[in-house]
Amino acid sequence: MNPLPPSGSDAARPLATLLHLLRRARDAESEHVLGFVMVNETINLLPYRQAALWRGGPLGRIVSLSGLAEVDATAPHVQWLAAVCKVLPASMPLQRVTAADLPPVLAADWGEWLPTNLLFIRLELQGIHADGALLLARDAAWSDYELTLAAELAHGYAHAQARFAPERSWRDRVALLWQQGKNRRRLLLLLLVLACFPVRLSVLARSEVTPQEAILLRAPLAGVIDRIEVQPNQPVTAGAPLFSLDSTVLAGQLALASTAQEAAAESFRQQAQLAVTEDKARLEMAGEQARLEQRRIETEYTSRQLARIHVKAPRDGVIVFSDRNDWLGRAVAPGERVMQLADPGRVELTAWLPASEAIHVAPGSKLRLFPNAAPTESYDAVITRVAYRAEVGEDNVLAYRVYARFSAGQPLPRIGQMGTARIYGSWVPLSYYSLRRPLTWLRQWVGW
Repeated sequence: MNPLPPSGSDAARPLATLLHLLRRARDAESEHVLGFVMVNETINLLPYRQAALWRGGPLGRIVSLSGLAEVDATAPHVQWLAAVCKVLPASMPLQRVTAADLPPVLAADWGEWLPTNLLFIRLELQGIHADGALLLARDAAWSDYELTLAAELAHGYAHAQARFAPERSWRDRVALLWQQGKNRRRLLLLLLVLACFPVRLSVLARSEVTPQEAILLRAPLAGVIDRIEVQPNQPVTAGAPLFSLDSTVLAGQLALASTAQEAAAESFRQQAQLAVTEDKARLEMAGEQARLEQRRIETEYTSRQLARIHVKAPRDGVIVFSDRNDWLGRAVAPGERVMQLADPGRVELTAWLPASEAIHVAPGSKLRLFPNAAPTESYDAVITRVAYRAEVGEDNVLAYRVYARFSAGQPLPRIGQMGTARIYGSWVPLSYYSLRRPLTWLRQWVGW
């Protein structure tokens, strides 16, 4: 190759034209203007019949054509040129191309779309994301001196194009590293290490802080709740009044029973007086005494029932129930739970592990509670028991109920606090942790 220009008075004109084109490229205000300069003004330095600018990347395309203001990506000529650019080797920055250098499928249409000789100028810079190529086609062959000018021009065009090129994404960087054999082996080794890296298998579950061994306060008899003396989560002492049932019916029954008892007592007194003189009265006195005892028992029973409508705290603790307005005026059956009496120092965690995400969890496994109301706090706990059967929870999700004991040495959360528990399982490879859910879905869908 002879890099020297031809002798003569016009020997400096190509160099001046080269400098002018580089200046025009540097002054381009947009990528569209730069493309126009490349495909329409490069003819002043390197004469040609057709020129095209190709933008590289995963979706390589022709962005500029000589003599055209806009490029139709669906045109057969444009699609054929893009296919030619994709098959040319990326290792050669500057190359002469003829129909013989292309695959037979593309070479068959060369005469329809291009002149005989094509100069393929790749626009790339080391360390700069400026990928593309400039295609110059004409009938005459390209000289060595023109290739020297084209190489210098390509370097300047690539610098100008790099101003408008986007930053390489992480996908492009990985693809660039993957293309190099040494880096490819390193990436494969890194992926293998990451796939085998052990991680702790864990799932998230809805949870609530519940009392441990709480006393259930039930309705002593059938009736309507008349008064509630406490508020939810209120501390109480032993003997403090909690709630009362309506006493109207029982008070009426007690009054009737008392009146009947008094009437039976008077009848017994009269029979006792007659029994002194009459034998028949002595026989009837036993029946009157039995009726008097019956009325007395009925009165005492009604009186005890009336006393039971006032429920008091059996010991110190915290009252746990939903809302006073939910219970006032509500009819309850005997034994129906109204509230709980809990010890704030004896609490546990109840979590609902979704059946669709269930992992192997056994007593002794660890979990961590993240309260909804305190995003900066967390509590460690140890699982004590796991329900063997899944149940439908409040959110209509089939889940296993998990009970856990809070670890010692940390403040206990308040009763009723809601949150999310991360339940930890066994150690597994990172590849299994990442593919566990997709594999589960695939097995369910395929049935394998």
